[in-house]
Amino acid sequence: MSGSVTRAFICGCSGLALSLEEKSFLREARPWGAILFKRNVASREQLRALTAEIREALGDDAPILVDQEGGRVQRLGPPVWRAYPSAAAFEKLGLAPEETARIVRLGARLIAHDLREVGINVDCLPVLDVPVDGSHNVIGDRAYSRAPSEIARLGRAAAEGLLDGGVLPVIKHIPGHGRARADSHLELPVVDALRAELEAQDFIPFRADADLPLGMTAHVVYTAIDPERPGTLSKLVVEGVIRGQIGFDGLLMTDDISMKALSGGFRERTEAAITAGCDIVLHCNGALVEARAVAEGAGDLAGRALVRARAALARIAAPEDFDPVDGARQFDAALAAGV
Repeated sequence: MSGSVTRAFICGCSGLALSLEEKSFLREARPWGAILFKRNVASREQLRALTAEIREALGDDAPILVDQEGGRVQRLGPPVWRAYPSAAAFEKLGLAPEETARIVRLGARLIAHDLREVGINVDCLPVLDVPVDGSHNVIGDRAYSRAPSEIARLGRAAAEGLLDGGVLPVIKHIPGHGRARADSHLELPVVDALRAELEAQDFIPFRADADLPLGMTAHVVYTAIDPERPGTLSKLVVEGVIRGQIGFDGLLMTDDISMKALSGGFRERTEAAITAGCDIVLHCNGALVEARAVAEGAGDLAGRALVRARAALARIAAPEDFDPVDGARQFDAALAAGV
């Protein structure tokens, strides 16, 4: 099925294995890929079986995504997998800048090894948001720094570590969630910063890393750009800022379309995101009723979106030679030395 037409969405699944209804849905709805969460993860053997089931339905080339950042956001965790530090922990090690970047890259390479061996080939990392005083902790220690240039540098190191291991990185949350004073999982954040402030700070990491293959939008209203619509649903944000000013021409996916920041029916949300210029709509919670509406609204993956999707998948290379045991030893030594 890898050569068949796919629809412009990514969906979740409900449990540790696909139900018969989910298998049927995947074959019929033809999402571009699938995303996994803690509810889908128990062991290496189980996860390999689940990713194999997904690819049996969608094709051998289907992307399978996960949020494996480290810290608070880690879907594969102890006791089966190591607990990775949060992004903010690396700057606090007090290492020389080049060594900090090396350790960030090494950590991402270890994550890529974990993911590849269970069939996952896309990680929603790095977070390039720039936190500010008074912002909601939904980003917090998920950010590498408060300095935009350092976020850009360490974010690229993480992306390169994933690519070294044959896993695609996803930069998020473009054009910036760091100023938000609300959690977009629960409500719609509104950022009132002047456009000049956004350009001087929030956009910088995304501009610096705009050549990376995949990006995820922010469900945030930027009143200086579009006071009516959140970024995910705004042509002014997607075309004017993300594609234009930031210069990102990779595959652009929405943040989870089921988050409470957005309102309206799921087909309506999906159509609005595609109309705004998003390439792919992400639906995470595994609810098939919602996913069917998303599938109906997404339409076929075609045109520039299809070109970008193919270009992204073409960036997946065979992992470079890597000794995970020695890599883990170096990583742990660096973390211990910085304590």
